[in-house]
Amino acid sequence: MIPCLRASAAGRRVCGVLTSPDKPKGRGRRTEAPPVKEEAVRLGLPVLQPHKLDSSLLDRVSALRPDVLVVAAYSKIFKKEFLDLFPLGRLNIHPSLLPRFRGPSPVQAAILSGDTETGVTVQSLSLRMDAGDILAQRRIALVGDETTPDLLETSFQIGAELLSGVLRELENGPVSGTPQREEEATYCGLIERGDGLIDWAERASLIERRIRAYLPWPRAHTRLNGAELALLSGGAVPADGDSAVPPVDEKAGTVIGVDKRRGLLIQTGEGILSVDRLQLQARKAMDWRAFLNGVPSILGSRLGD
Repeated sequence: MIPCLRASAAGRRVCGVLTSPDKPKGRGRRTEAPPVKEEAVRLGLPVLQPHKLDSSLLDRVSALRPDVLVVAAYSKIFKKEFLDLFPLGRLNIHPSLLPRFRGPSPVQAAILSGDTETGVTVQSLSLRMDAGDILAQRRIALVGDETTPDLLETSFQIGAELLSGVLRELENGPVSGTPQREEEATYCGLIERGDGLIDWAERASLIERRIRAYLPWPRAHTRLNGAELALLSGGAVPADGDSAVPPVDEKAGTVIGVDKRRGLLIQTGEGILSVDRLQLQARKAMDWRAFLNGVPSILGSRLGD
């Protein structure tokens, strides 16, 4: 989101930055400001942090006399009364190739689906979720090792570049877009904590996607001796016999051994999953060797029980 804020502020007057309220975080529950607020303060921009998009906010925004609204990863839904405050345009940076993956979690959805490409779209905001006309779009090739944080960073860097171009066009007059093909629309929903719970009956390749997609939250997780165990990095072991551990007949979720190159090896419903970084509940994240030194009993355990 920050690259998009910087792109908006480059050579233009930003009359206000709308972001979420400060929230308590961490074990100490210390109140922290959103990164967008910190950047806005650094740039000397006024910040609005409403809990609700109510009439008082509409009055405050109207008093700023804005021309254009730029939205990047803002979680609240705008009503017509709010959108009408921006006469020259309402722009949204969405990290997918719309109309694919309309909704709040398009980056995670692309990783979970095993897509070979995704992209970034600048669209006109409409009252229907992510259904506005496409103003600019760029594709991103996926190689299969992307995590959500990395892909989000790449997406919003590209989004900032696309946004700059659209804003330059707007300075010269109205910008026309391309209507989306409704018959091609797909959707993704809000991610919940339970989505990260691993079903060991699934195939290894799908679990590996969950590990990458659910960073940093809710993280792909399972249970070990009653404690939550988060899997932070891993991969599906190729079925070509190059693993140091021979094929075994174990129940899904069983930690069947180690591979010095890959880490801990876990039997799944189809194939073997390697895990090289883990975090046990109330402990620090560590690589598989350090983890195994501290919890040697994991070998032979059946995760999830």
